[in-house]
Amino acid sequence: MSLLALHDVHVRFNTAAGIVHAVNGVSLELAVGETLGLVGESGCGKSTLGKAIMKLVPIAGGEIVVDGVDIAPLGRDRLAEMRRKVQMIFQDPYGSLNPRSTVGRSVAQPLVIAGWKPDATNRRVETLLGWVGLPSDARQRYPHEFSGGQRQRIGIARALALNPKLIICDEPVSALDVSVRAQVINLLEDLKSQFGVSYLFISHDLSVVEHIADRVAVMYLGTLVEVGGRDQIWRHPQHPYTKALLAAAPIADPKAARARQRSVLQGELPSPIDPPAGCPFQSRCPIAQDRCRLDRPVLRPVAGGAQAACHFI
Repeated sequence: MSLLALHDVHVRFNTAAGIVHAVNGVSLELAVGETLGLVGESGCGKSTLGKAIMKLVPIAGGEIVVDGVDIAPLGRDRLAEMRRKVQMIFQDPYGSLNPRSTVGRSVAQPLVIAGWKPDATNRRVETLLGWVGLPSDARQRYPHEFSGGQRQRIGIARALALNPKLIICDEPVSALDVSVRAQVINLLEDLKSQFGVSYLFISHDLSVVEHIADRVAVMYLGTLVEVGGRDQIWRHPQHPYTKALLAAAPIADPKAARARQRSVLQGELPSPIDPPAGCPFQSRCPIAQDRCRLDRPVLRPVAGGAQAACHFI
């Protein structure tokens, strides 16, 4: 059974310049205990989709089903129950914590909202800080007294407070130094093994996603263009956009980097206010043909067990 199922989800924003089609018909599933990486260029709609799952932004159409329940019609009480199952780790470890609240109060906030008694809350906070590798005296201190990596550990502790089934990780290491990134990624993997939590891991850093994800979904201009197992995506990418992303990603091995076939994206990401007709990638695709400008491809099975949205795969 899927822990998370998205069915033809749309998110739109009205702006002075026009309607922004931020998420444009996304269907996707995430299994219990799975880490699903969601990758794509900045502005493709990844973070907006994560916020829609948390119901922090409204959807314009489709369904978001969490643990068998469609969250769209939920009232305040049922929504609070859903958010005990789904939590979020935000990109900015500085901005996601209240600078006027001690770490203890920040980590305890979900427990207080859920009606935990003070003694149980205090014990839980101490346990959570231990799980993420912070000393117990951290609870009396303020966010500015910690490094970026430590602040992100505080955010992880807060996300774990109510034993969620799913954590949406929205670029959780992009603001951290490289060495600290590895520590936080290792922590997330350890917590997954210990508690069986599932992750939707949103990132533009393909090296991080390759390390942590079981499956990968590639997003372009609000739509999914390829979905498959991590090894399938990395070794045998099918969609031209996926190939271009991987070609642009750094490789530590110089010999492998020289041997890799380059596929550089041309042009800029089209505006989500005026997306192209037909295939959303057709204006930058090296194999685009007339059909691509008329018909929008849908995800379908391709070689290796993946799915790709392309007429010519």
